[in-house]
Amino acid sequence: MITPYNAALSGLQAFGTKIASNANNIANVSSEGYKKTRVTLSETQPQGVKATVDKVDSPGLLVPEETGQGMDVVELSNVELGSELPEMVLNSQFYKANLQTIKVAEEMSGSLLDITS
Repeated sequence: MITPYNAALSGLQAFGTKIASNANNIANVSSEGYKKTRVTLSETQPQGVKATVDKVDSPGLLVPEETGQGMDVVELSNVELGSELPEMVLNSQFYKANLQTIKVAEEMSGSLLDITS
């Protein structure tokens, strides 16, 4: 049997990885040629969550830029700020939910210890 602590800790690690990916993508939104990362979650046995980080190779916006040798086409980042920010807010709520699970499990354990003593 998996304890609520282990399940919530697994969730904390997974959503911490998603938040870090969102933060890195947002920080590099203006970096030329940056390719964003995407985190996918999968189930582990007996129970838990595993986070896998992958690079998204879709092309960024191509814009003309003045260089020392004339006009050149530059690929911008493929990060869409309009999707990263709401996803980061959602991931932070999932992270908080896992923290709350740990808090409730701790309170239940304390109550159980109070009853038995």
